[in-house]
Amino acid sequence: MNSTKKRIISEADPFLWLEEVDGSNALEQVELWNQETHERLSSHPEYNQIFNDSLDIFNSADRIPAPTIRGDFIYNFWQDKVHVRGIWRRTTKASYLSANPEWDILLDLDEMSEQDGVKWVFKGTADCYPDYNRFIVFLSKGGGDATEKREFDIASKAFVADGFFLEEAKGSVSWIDQDTLLVGTVLGNDPGTDSGYPRRVKIWKRGTDFSEARTIHEGSQGDVGNWGNVLNKPERSYIIIHRSLTFYTYENYILEDNELVKLDIPEDAGFADILDDQVIIQLKSDWDINGKRYKQGSVVSADYRKLLKGEYQLKLVVEPDDKSGVVSTMATHQKLLINILSNVAGELLEYSLVDGQWCSERIDTPQLGTIWIGSGDIASDDYFFYYEDFLTPSTLYYCSAGSPRAVKSMPEFFNSKNCKMAQYTARSKDGTTVPYFVVMPAGMKADGKNPTLLYAYGGFENPVLPFYSSIWGKTWLERGGAFVIANIRGGGEFGPRWHQAGLKEKRQNVYDDFHAVAENLIDRQITSTPHLGIMGGSNGGLLMGVAFTQRPDLYHAVVCSAPLLDMQRYHKLLAGASWVGEYGDPDIPEEWAYIHKYSPYHNLKDAENYPEVLFTTSTRDDRVHPGHARKMAAKMKAMGHPIFYYENTEGGHAGTSTNDQRAKLIALEFSYFLKKLKSE
Repeated sequence: MNSTKKRIISEADPFLWLEEVDGSNALEQVELWNQETHERLSSHPEYNQIFNDSLDIFNSADRIPAPTIRGDFIYNFWQDKVHVRGIWRRTTKASYLSANPEWDILLDLDEMSEQDGVKWVFKGTADCYPDYNRFIVFLSKGGGDATEKREFDIASKAFVADGFFLEEAKGSVSWIDQDTLLVGTVLGNDPGTDSGYPRRVKIWKRGTDFSEARTIHEGSQGDVGNWGNVLNKPERSYIIIHRSLTFYTYENYILEDNELVKLDIPEDAGFADILDDQVIIQLKSDWDINGKRYKQGSVVSADYRKLLKGEYQLKLVVEPDDKSGVVSTMATHQKLLINILSNVAGELLEYSLVDGQWCSERIDTPQLGTIWIGSGDIASDDYFFYYEDFLTPSTLYYCSAGSPRAVKSMPEFFNSKNCKMAQYTARSKDGTTVPYFVVMPAGMKADGKNPTLLYAYGGFENPVLPFYSSIWGKTWLERGGAFVIANIRGGGEFGPRWHQAGLKEKRQNVYDDFHAVAENLIDRQITSTPHLGIMGGSNGGLLMGVAFTQRPDLYHAVVCSAPLLDMQRYHKLLAGASWVGEYGDPDIPEEWAYIHKYSPYHNLKDAENYPEVLFTTSTRDDRVHPGHARKMAAKMKAMGHPIFYYENTEGGHAGTSTNDQRAKLIALEFSYFLKKLKSE
C-alpha cells in the first residue's frame, strides 16, 4: 500500500476523502466507480426489464396525485415522462374528487430548469393565509436541503418581480401577512448552529432589505436549530418559535402582545397544535404535575391562557398501552385526528372537546394495515387519509362529517393474489420480543433457498409500517423473492419507550434486534445466508454498515444507502451535530467508548470475508455527507474487499430527483440482489 493510500484510510483527518483521493479530485474517482458498477450490474439480463417496469410505475398516470387543501383548491406536485422535473398545479375540490380532475398548471420546473440552466428540484411551498394568493416556493439546486425561497403570485402564475427572495440556504419561512414573513435562515450575517441550521428568527417586512429584518429570537451556537412557524386558525394566528436544544429536547415560545412567552412544558415533550384554546402536547416521558402522572407516549392538552401564565390545567386526550403508540396528530377546524398503532396496525380516531373532556370516535377504516393522515381543511372538518398494506394498493379516502369514502386508488401493478403475508416475532439478545413482517409468493416453500430482502431503519422514533410497494412487488415478489420488514428498537412502533431503548449507550440493542430477525428467518427456513440480502438508508445505512461488519457470516448482499459510517466524525459534517442526541458525542471519551464498538468505518478488518456491498449516495446530499460512503468504499478497496459504488450527481438525501433517476437506481439495486441471491 503506497503512502497516498495510507493517507486515504488514515483515521486522523476529520474531512478525509471529501475532496481528494490519490492526489486526484474525489469526483473523478467516484465517476470511475460509477462506471464500473453500472457496467457490471446493467449487464444483468433482468436490468433493462426492471428499469422499464420501474419507470412505467413511476410515470403512471394512474398514481394518486397527493392532495394539499388550501382554501377552495387542491394543490399537487406531479412528475411523469412529460414533466420530468415536475409541475406544480391546482384544481378545485369538486374537480379533484371527480374521476378526471382538470388541473391548472402554476409552475413548470422543466421549463424553468431549461431557461435557467439549473436542475431545479421542487421542495414545497409556504402559503399566505387566508387568501392563498401568494406563496413562497422552495427550490433546490439538485435536490439538497438548502433552498432558494421565491415569492409566487397565483393570479399571474409567475414569480413576483422585486418580491420576497432569499438565496440558497437551510431555513424556514412562514407568512405573517401579505407583507410580512417570519424567517429563520443562515444567510449573510445570520450565523448557523453547529448543525448548520438557523440560530436566529426574524420578522421581515416587504420593501426592506433582509439585513434590516427584526430579530425576535436568537438561540445558541450549540442548538440543533431555531425555527419560526405561523399556526393559522380561523379565529386567529399564532406566531411560534421552536428552539431545538437537541434532537429530542425543545423550547417553545409564542409571540403574545409583541413579547415572546415560553411555554412551560417538559423539554422532551412535542408541541403538536392548538385547538379550542387547548395546546396539544405529546409526551415522550412521564409528566408528574398537579399530583397526577401523565404517562410516557400520552397526548394531553393544556389551557392556552393558563399555560402562558405558568399555570397547568391539563386534560388527557389518549394514553396508549404497551403494544401501541401515537404515530401522528393533525387538527382540522374542530377535530383532533390521532393516528395510533396497535401491534403495528393503524387506527384513526377523531377527538372533540365536549363539556371540557376529550371524546373520541373511531373512524371506519380497513383493518390490519397502515393509515397515513393526509391534508386537512382548517376551515372545516374535512380531510384526506390513506390506507395501504403489503398486498392492498394505497387508497385515498376523503372524510367529511366523520364519514370516510374512498376517492382514488393506486392500480395493482403486480399480482398480489399470488402472494401472502405473515407477522412473526424474534427474540433479541436481551430477551426482548421483536415483531417482523414477511411478504412472499403464496407457493413459497420453507426450504432455506428463497431469495429474501430484509429491511429496517431502527432510529429517530420513525416506525417502519406495512406498505404497498409496486416496485418491490413487480421487481422482487414476481421474480420469486420474499421481503421482510423488521420493527426493531430505535423506531416508534411502540411509542417513545421503543425508541429510547436504542439511544446512545443502548444502541447495540438495535443491531441485536436486526441480527435476531435475520437468524429467525433462517431458523424458520424462509431463507439462508447465501440467499439473504439486507437494505437500508440514512440511519438505516448505518444499520447496514454495522450489520455486515458485525455479522459478515449472516448476510450475503447489502445495499447501504446515504449512510453514516464514520461515527467518530459524523458530528463534524453537515447536519451531523444535530444527531448527538441519538448516537452520543464521540468527543466525550465515555461516549466514544460505546460508539467505537459499532462504528462501521473503525471496525473493518483486513482478514474478514465481507459481502460485496453496494454503496449508494448523492453528490448533492447536504444532510449526510457522501464522504461517509466514499471513505468506507476507499478503505474497503484498499484492504482488498470488492465493493459496488454508485453516487448520483443530484437528488440530495433522497438520492434521486427525477423518475428516470429513480428507475435507474432501482434497476441497479435489484439487479445486484438478483445477481447475489438467486444463484445457487
